[in-house]
Amino acid sequence: MQSSLRVAVVCSSNQNRSMEAHNILSKRGFNVRSFGTGTHVKLPGPAPDKPNVYDFKTTYDQMYNDLLRKDKELYTQNGILHMLDRNRRIKPRPERFQNCKDLFDLILTCEERVYDQVVEDLNSREQETCQPVHVINVDIQDNHEEATLGAFLICELCQCIQHTEDMENEIDELLQEFEEKSNRTFLHTVCFY
Repeated sequence: MQSSLRVAVVCSSNQNRSMEAHNILSKRGFNVRSFGTGTHVKLPGPAPDKPNVYDFKTTYDQMYNDLLRKDKELYTQNGILHMLDRNRRIKPRPERFQNCKDLFDLILTCEERVYDQVVEDLNSREQETCQPVHVINVDIQDNHEEATLGAFLICELCQCIQHTEDMENEIDELLQEFEEKSNRTFLHTVCFY
C-alpha cells in the first residue's frame, strides 16, 4: 500500500542515515525521498582528517568504483562499499535538499545542524501555497548501527503520523509520546510552502 504522506529524510551527505531510512520507508510503501544539506558529499577516508570528498553530481556507482580502486580492503572492512552498493540500488546519486523544489508533508532530519539548515532554507523561499510542512529532528549518530536503529524509529514515527486523523492537531501529542518511549527529544517546527 502506497502512503499519501510525502516524506523527505535529510542528513548531511545523503549516504548513511537518510539512505538507511529511505530504504526502510520505501520498503514499507512510503512515498519517500532523501537528501543531504552539505556543500559536498563526504565519506570516511584513510584517516579522520582525510575524508573522500565528492560533488553531489557524482553517482553512487562512481564513488563505489573510486573507493574500490583506492583501497578495496579498507572500504570493504569499514562498510562503505556495502553502503554505496545499497545506495546505488535505491537511486543514482545523492541529492541536495536546497536544490529540490518539491513539496513534502513531513521532513525528518538526522541531526540538529541539518534541521537548522532545512528550516533556514524553507523559510528563505518565496511562500506560494501556504501549505504546511512539519520538520522533525531525530538525532542519529553517523554510524551503521545507529543509522539502522534511527531508521526504524523514523519509520515507526511516520507510521503513527500516517494513521492520525488530523496530523496538524495530533502531531505534538504524538511526538511527546515518542519522546517518552524512545528517551530522545525531537525538535519540531512547522514551515509553509
